[in-house]
Amino acid sequence: MRSTILLVTALLFAMHVGAKVVDTAAPLTYTETQSKTAIEIIDKLSTRHYRKLALDDNLSSAYLDKLLETLDPGRAYFYASDIAGFEKSRAKFDDFFKKGDLAIGFQIYNQYTARINSRLLSIIAELEDPETQYNFTVDESLDADRENASWPKDKAEADELWRKRVKAAVLSLKLSGKSVEEAKTTLTRRYKNQQSRLQQQDREDVFETLINALTLLYDPHTSYLSPRTLENFNINMSLSLEGIGAVLQTEDEFTKIVRLVAAGPADKTGQLKPSDKILAVGQGKEGELIDIVGWRLDEVVQLIRGEPNTIVRLQIQPANEDATAIKTVTISRERVKLEEQAAKKAVFEVKEGNSTYRLGVIDVPAFYLDFEAYRQRDPNFKSTTRDVMQLLQELEQENVDGIILDLRNNGGGSLQEATTLTDLFIDQGPVVQIRQSNETISRHHRSRARAVYRGPLLVLINRLSASASEIFAGAIQDYGRGIIVGSQSFGKGTVQSLTGLQEGQLKITESKFYRVSGDSTQHRGVIPDILLPNLIDSSEVGESSYETALPWDKIHAVAHDKYYDITELMKEINPQHEARVAVSPDFNFLKDQLQMVAELKEKKALSLNEKTRLTEKTLLDQRNLASENARRKAKGEAPYPSYEALKAANEEENANALSSPVQIDTEKDAMLREAGFVLADFITSQRVEASSKLANFQE
Repeated sequence: MRSTILLVTALLFAMHVGAKVVDTAAPLTYTETQSKTAIEIIDKLSTRHYRKLALDDNLSSAYLDKLLETLDPGRAYFYASDIAGFEKSRAKFDDFFKKGDLAIGFQIYNQYTARINSRLLSIIAELEDPETQYNFTVDESLDADRENASWPKDKAEADELWRKRVKAAVLSLKLSGKSVEEAKTTLTRRYKNQQSRLQQQDREDVFETLINALTLLYDPHTSYLSPRTLENFNINMSLSLEGIGAVLQTEDEFTKIVRLVAAGPADKTGQLKPSDKILAVGQGKEGELIDIVGWRLDEVVQLIRGEPNTIVRLQIQPANEDATAIKTVTISRERVKLEEQAAKKAVFEVKEGNSTYRLGVIDVPAFYLDFEAYRQRDPNFKSTTRDVMQLLQELEQENVDGIILDLRNNGGGSLQEATTLTDLFIDQGPVVQIRQSNETISRHHRSRARAVYRGPLLVLINRLSASASEIFAGAIQDYGRGIIVGSQSFGKGTVQSLTGLQEGQLKITESKFYRVSGDSTQHRGVIPDILLPNLIDSSEVGESSYETALPWDKIHAVAHDKYYDITELMKEINPQHEARVAVSPDFNFLKDQLQMVAELKEKKALSLNEKTRLTEKTLLDQRNLASENARRKAKGEAPYPSYEALKAANEEENANALSSPVQIDTEKDAMLREAGFVLADFITSQRVEASSKLANFQE
């Protein structure tokens, strides 16, 4: 279950409200202005949204499911009798919205708050009772995935579910090093924090939740911003490059990292990755870690955000690891400097047969443009295209045989820069097509000059390459200008705009990107010519992970040149790549890691037996150690004597990386090295034929 994300370039927050706690002192009701705003939103969604959905009984039915999923994703608060009562309105929400009648929505929300308030009171009483004990020797388990579970049939069944949930939380804290009493204190504070937020919610929050359950049916990037949310959004826009440099979202009770801003403070630690969950936040090196599970995302952001050169500590539950693998990451807040996000280069050599090739690599972490300097006509304004052009000229002077453009983890940025960067590698021609909701198609984004670099090219992408990165990589692939290597990209191929309302604003998806081949970049993203494995779980990260993401589709292609027949070249290059990967220590290690991640994901039940959990953790640690040592032995390196030694070495490496300037690692980066071999294969296979083609290309 996911909330709508507002993807801003640094530490932002998702405006869509997830499961939240509300005061039940008095039932909340809607205002006349909210009623009129709801009607206005319905009109804008019907006339301006790219996806044409009929506001009918089918949408009404889907709305009820989405609202219940938003409020109670773990199916732990509502009873089956509550759901039976809501079912009476399943086919009526379309009529309610047309009239601006929000009564049933508020009634459902008020019932939810009554259930969650009652549950919080009972949990806190249990945790504060000194007689409460937990038996961790009993063989029982908690269903970890309740997305499709049945609703508790009554209070007794819900009580049993919550008994296990609280016990699981106590055990996880105990396994992370706390005593049972310390765990009870931590959880008491967590649930009292939720209870205090119960007092703070008002009808504005409820309205936002109800409306966003509707907008999510259109697509995950369309959302309603209440006046309060809009104010926070504008504050974050003005501070968009300050903080820790991470994009966050709410998932169930947790705050999850979606993306790290390139060269940002969080990225520099080397200890955070997408899908990691933030459990607690502390100020300074010694400040108390405040448990933030169950907090609203804007409140979490307020804790994390702060003045430059100050310290914030995040307690993290790493993704794809045992639930007890909790760690604390120390981050120095700072403004993300444009020069640190700038493209950078390196040169490395690979040997292919009897030939040794010098290859240049240009790392492009973002599609940036100093808009202020550009508007003021500063001749030295900084941009991705200008920087890459300079690096290309330098690399050609260093006599490289080919160039790798590294777009891994590049979440996008300026569409203008995506277009002008493409212009450096192809001659005149279209770069991207944009289709509006009224089906008009724009092809104004074009390459307008002769290519600056005309040699062999490879583009490296991964699951976090999004938006502008996908436009560039898609154009290079469609033109057959170079080889695309890596993993399937993010698939963000839609464009949003903000539009005013009587109360608040609506962020609405109005257009969609298409490649010159006619293929959309939406949902499917860019599929590489050669696929490399990736530890990023595509079911958790990427456009296709959103249930209501707009689908991939195709429009008419636009005339464009074709420089190489990449498909034909792959018949020769891909077998060579597969042969290398099959015996590569690094790729075999990655294969082991992927297998372990898959096994962890398959576990649908969480044991509440302490001995069983400790055994599971020990076995997982031993597998990680064995996998790493197998890699080291294959490379002729000494194995680690224990898992503790491996962990210490990793922590030391992270500390060293944090204190060193961000550089391109051409030695340890297995993906980059293999991309180099693929490019060398391309050069080798094309030496005779490519010479004539490039000669014609240069004419």
